[in-house]
Amino acid sequence: MTTRQDELVFVPLGGVGEIGMNAGLYGIGPEKQRKWIMVDCGMGFAGEEGLPGIDLMFPDLTFIEERKKDLLGIFITHAHEDHIGAISELWPRIKAPVYATRFAKQLLETRRLSEPGAPKVDLREIKPGRRVTVGPFEIEFVPVAHSIPESNAVAIRTEHGLVLHTGDWKLDDTPVAGDSTSPEAFTALGDEGILALVCDSTNVLREGRSPSETEVSATLRKLIENAPHRVAVTTFASNVARIRAVAEAAQACGRQVIAVGRAMDRVIDVARECGYLDGLPDFLSADSYSHLPRDKVVCLLTGSQGEPRAAMSRVSRHDHPAISLTAGDRVIFSSRAIPGNERDVGAIINDLIEDGIEVITDRTELVHVSGHPRREEMVAMYSWTRPKAVVPVHGEALHLDEHARFARSQGVESVVKARNGAVVRLAPGKPEVVEHVRAGRLYKDGNVLIDSKDRAIPERRKLSQTGIVSVALAIDERGEMAGEPAVDIMGLPNRGRGGEPLLDTVVDTVNRTINGLSRGKMKDSEAVENAVDRAVRSAVNEAWGKKPACHVQVVEV
Repeated sequence: MTTRQDELVFVPLGGVGEIGMNAGLYGIGPEKQRKWIMVDCGMGFAGEEGLPGIDLMFPDLTFIEERKKDLLGIFITHAHEDHIGAISELWPRIKAPVYATRFAKQLLETRRLSEPGAPKVDLREIKPGRRVTVGPFEIEFVPVAHSIPESNAVAIRTEHGLVLHTGDWKLDDTPVAGDSTSPEAFTALGDEGILALVCDSTNVLREGRSPSETEVSATLRKLIENAPHRVAVTTFASNVARIRAVAEAAQACGRQVIAVGRAMDRVIDVARECGYLDGLPDFLSADSYSHLPRDKVVCLLTGSQGEPRAAMSRVSRHDHPAISLTAGDRVIFSSRAIPGNERDVGAIINDLIEDGIEVITDRTELVHVSGHPRREEMVAMYSWTRPKAVVPVHGEALHLDEHARFARSQGVESVVKARNGAVVRLAPGKPEVVEHVRAGRLYKDGNVLIDSKDRAIPERRKLSQTGIVSVALAIDERGEMAGEPAVDIMGLPNRGRGGEPLLDTVVDTVNRTINGLSRGKMKDSEAVENAVDRAVRSAVNEAWGKKPACHVQVVEV
């Protein structure tokens, strides 16, 4: 028998109000005694955030860290970085068993947990269709189609009812590699009665139904078949279906496949072990490239998102030690630029075109399809599952708002519009947000994790915009200058708007300020620092139009 305090709650700590950094908690019990599970633990890429020096972002898990003794397990829906990428970094803080399918488990071990200093994560394999009991939760993975093998929705059975967490999914009856989304399986869950559907919102703005991977495969085969010279294909390294499609097309055309890029190599190794590349010959290494005829090669390259150190970017800059392309070759971007990466991807495309290389993208050919459901697919999912309540997740504010409207149009009784940190009570009673807990972001800065309030972020952003002036002064015990001031400027233009050297402007300002201070103030190092700081910033602003950061150091000798 349950009491009013014996509740089932959903608490997203990442992935709600943003795309990426997915981390969702489910809790059962009275507020102070809840047992918890987490679904996914992903990262985000900081390029689109305007954070100088920051590459990766992670969800702030402080809330569950403080309750880690009650965290019973972490369940991974699939092996994309925005669902598993934070595990190696954050797992030591929570140390709960991690449950994943064979492919996700092996890719996690190969990609993240093989790095120097990686933690020894408690990884446990889970098989779709089998139920696993942890505390008051009974968990079942339900296969879905997505752009990586072994993607799953998570059916969470509790004494309060069944919650279906969809993860990332789409409908694809011919997925090339991986599973399809079974109408029968989800209809059976709907027949059982679904208390709440926690559902992907990524493509809710798009009408219709996503094309199948098989259609992309046919397009790639045509483009490889009729290419007169070399073909290079860049795609997400994790998209095994796309890798298989390229390999099958190459095999049919009598071409050899060369895979280039560490991320690609890792995925290929795991995909072969799991049987997703059965029947295909081994791929060649980059060392074989120069020995193959120009019309007998297809290169699979990492770097579809414009990453500067990835293979595609290096090839476009003529900086790759083994792979080069020349006029008349063909490059296929079998991907779509993630928001924030458009400029980097565009720069690569422009470089290739300048070299006379033909570039094909999804603007003109069906060389990429999304792994997320459009509206027609969502109508099907809702008709199968018939949930009493819906919580839109995996999307920015626009996606979540539109998904909420869509859910209401499908006749759903309760639609809860949540954000990261919301405590959504799913049962008993009407589902609603009842409180908010700490949620936010952590940034990977070098080898250090910092939170969003760390002063390094605003300071570095300011430095990137205005540069810095550094002034070092030595003052003796009589309050007099000992030698000339040492001045350096970084990130400032050489000359001001009147043509005067800015370094001279700074040196003159420092000397004039020092000469104008009384002997008493000269004996006060803090007063000297403040006076020089104000004067330098003011003088540079007058000459340049911007106030730089200024660092003044006074040494007493």
